[in-house]
Amino acid sequence: MSTTKPAQRALRVLVADDNPVNLRVATRVLRDMGHSGVLVTDGEKALKAMEAHTFDVALMDVTMPVLDGLSTVAEIRKREQAGQRKTPIIMVTAFDLPSDRARMLAAGADGYLAKPLERQALEAELNRVLG
Repeated sequence: MSTTKPAQRALRVLVADDNPVNLRVATRVLRDMGHSGVLVTDGEKALKAMEAHTFDVALMDVTMPVLDGLSTVAEIRKREQAGQRKTPIIMVTAFDLPSDRARMLAAGADGYLAKPLERQALEAELNRVLG
C-alpha cells in the first residue's frame, strides 16, 4: 500500500527513453499516479512531440540514439529562448554520481532522478520541480 497522496492534478508528461522496459516502467508509474504520458525513443522525436503538444513536464533519458538527452535539453532551452513555452525537464538516468547530477543540472535540466524509476522519488521530484 502506498503512503503517498494522489496527484493534485493529472499531468501530461513527455517520456523520452530508448529502452522499452524503462518506457513500460514509466508508463505504469505515471498511470498509477494519475498522469498520462507520451512516449518517444530518441531526442529528435522528443523535439517533434514538443512542437506538436504541450507538456507539463518531460522525463528525459541521457543516453539515446539520434539525439542524446543532454543535446535535446540544450535544443529545448534554445527554442524556449526564442519564445517556445518553458517545459520543466527531469533527467532520468543510470548515471548516479553527484558529479553527474551537477552536470545535468548545469546542462539545463530542472531535476534529476536515478534509474530505476520509483514512484516516491518521481513524486518528490515532480513536486519540487513543479513547485
